[in-house]
Amino acid sequence: MYHSVGDCSEDPYRVTVSPARLDQQLGALRRRGLRGVGVAELLAARARGEGAGLVGLTFDDGYADFLSAALPLLRRHSCGATLYVLPGRLGGDNAWDPLGPRKPLLDADGIREAAAEGIEIGSHGLTHLDLTRVDGATLRAEVADSRAALSELVGAPVPGFCYPYGTVDRRAADAVRDAGYAYGCAIDPGPLTGPFALPRLHVGERDTPLRLSLKRRLHRWRRRPAEGV
Repeated sequence: MYHSVGDCSEDPYRVTVSPARLDQQLGALRRRGLRGVGVAELLAARARGEGAGLVGLTFDDGYADFLSAALPLLRRHSCGATLYVLPGRLGGDNAWDPLGPRKPLLDADGIREAAAEGIEIGSHGLTHLDLTRVDGATLRAEVADSRAALSELVGAPVPGFCYPYGTVDRRAADAVRDAGYAYGCAIDPGPLTGPFALPRLHVGERDTPLRLSLKRRLHRWRRRPAEGV
């Protein structure tokens, strides 16, 4: 799980990875015989029994630096990824973060450009709200309306959803399923782990290849049994 790729000098939430570090991390994956792909591609390959050697790469929030900094490195290492964007904040910034610098988000043309480059486009909700804390109408809008808006924007179905802040409960997971998504990504969903509450591993600037390998092992040990959500 990545977010922004750029300058890490002011990064209170540790959501930024420098281009040099991302280059190092992707290179380490490739040297181990692994290839980064979007989540939909990963899940489809696993369903066919062909997921060995694939790693799902995700970029949350839809920062504008994805096109300028992340995409060239993904191409250099022959990797794909999923980009989760906010159709209610096109061309805006990360206003949900009270601390740190304002980071610009992709506009509609930028999202279309990423999709044209083969990047899977997924929804991160309309406006980046904690879906475990909103009312029913807002939940439906953030989940279903964002999918409809993105499908129209890119001219293709939107298979995946990513819960803002990584927080998910059964109500939010049910809303994602009911809206027609094929999967939903969280961070550490606990007992809800399943197709609509997929766990992910946060990757940051401090993660050298060795540290990242250790984090992956620890993440596996902490995973709880799936309950089919």
